Amino acid sequence: MNNTRIGKRLFASIIIVFLMLAASFVIYQQYREKKFKIELLNTKLQDYNERMSESLADGQTLNDSVLSGYVAEHHLPNLRVTIIKDNGDVVFDNMTHDYSKLASHKNRKEVADALKSGSGYDINRLSSTLNKDYFYSATYFPNKEIVIRSALPYDSELAKSLKSDKHYLWFTMIIMLILTIILYRFVRRLGNNVYKLQLFAQKARNNESLETEELVAFSDDELGEIAEKIVTLYKQLQKTKQEQTVLKRQLTQNIAHELKTPVASIKGYLETIIDNPSIDNETKRQFIDRCYAQTLRLTSLLQDISILNRLDDAPEEKQFVEVNINQIVDNVIKETALDVSKKEMTFVNNIDENINVMGNASMLYSIFRNLTDNAILYAGVGKTISLSVNKEQDYWHFIFKDNGVGVDPVHLERIFERFYRVDKGRSRKMGGTGLGLAIVKNAVLLHGGSIKATNVPTGGLQFDFTLRIS
Repeated sequence: MNNTRIGKRLFASIIIVFLMLAASFVIYQQYREKKFKIELLNTKLQDYNERMSESLADGQTLNDSVLSGYVAEHHLPNLRVTIIKDNGDVVFDNMTHDYSKLASHKNRKEVADALKSGSGYDINRLSSTLNKDYFYSATYFPNKEIVIRSALPYDSELAKSLKSDKHYLWFTMIIMLILTIILYRFVRRLGNNVYKLQLFAQKARNNESLETEELVAFSDDELGEIAEKIVTLYKQLQKTKQEQTVLKRQLTQNIAHELKTPVASIKGYLETIIDNPSIDNETKRQFIDRCYAQTLRLTSLLQDISILNRLDDAPEEKQFVEVNINQIVDNVIKETALDVSKKEMTFVNNIDENINVMGNASMLYSIFRNLTDNAILYAGVGKTISLSVNKEQDYWHFIFKDNGVGVDPVHLERIFERFYRVDKGRSRKMGGTGLGLAIVKNAVLLHGGSIKATNVPTGGLQFDFTLRIS
């Protein structure tokens, strides 16, 4: 079993804290229990003092025989009873009757406390009269001007009865043992997980393989789950980075391929003009027009690539404001009116004027413009484009469709990929860059929505997409 220093330090620290708490508990428990037993014994003797006082009438002369008779009648083993005047003189003691030899008791702790607050006690004090240790309890009775003090010898039996019960010590030790076992198991799992995370960090730093047995099984608890998720997330991140590298390479290749054709065409036409100075003006004009058309295609391609780059950076740079979708659609309709007219098409806008979205106006424009351009290019002559919307909880659900030729179902899942074309040759002839629908999808995702393409059963292509309202 591999372990780590942090696990051992944590285990030792918590054990020390547990031991300190246990020791504090034991000391406090001993003090509390002993104090309770002392108070219980003191209460018992105080009760004896009270009952003896009640047997004496106010102003009654204190008589040894009467007092000794009361003590004998209310016998407690080895009980010593002393009656002291409030000036400190002893007037009765059942253990000795030569009161003249007894010093003043006014400064004895229990007597002084009784005269001050009504009652007092003293534990394990040596009696100067009997040369024995006693537990004293005294009670002052102002109406009789006396202090009645009862005492029991502080011998081994009394000391034993005042000692705290040791059963809780065994209970404390058992609890400590259980807690130690539980803590050890916990720290052991923690140490194992930390060790595996250290191993994972080393392998990740050195770009070593993470597919090892030591990084497969973590402990079946929250700590193991967190550690396992860290490793899994890192693996996913590495996989995503690899996929991004592949996609970037493919994108670079696609861009190079897309740029190659128009650049080659421009180069070919210009070389022909340069190599043939005597070429007639009409042919030269045709070549220049074709070069211009290819430059327009290059411009369009570069603009679309720029838009995609902005969309990739948009999560960090986006500044959303309230945008009216109907105004954007009206602008798109006006800007594409000539192309729509050439194709003898119709654009039917069925959305209300109050359809607002919190978003980026430029990106929202690119959604509707690219969908419209796509329909104009591929739907066919004399077709109809329609746009409608309905509200679904926090989203606007838009339906953009045409009644054109549609798309082969095998291509529907891929038409949002960058540079993907259903018919590559036909798309290039029509001037498409292969990035329009990729821009649409990224812009929709930027605004918290989703998009899918389906064929209309009666003919045509339909785009269902959502945009978050706020």
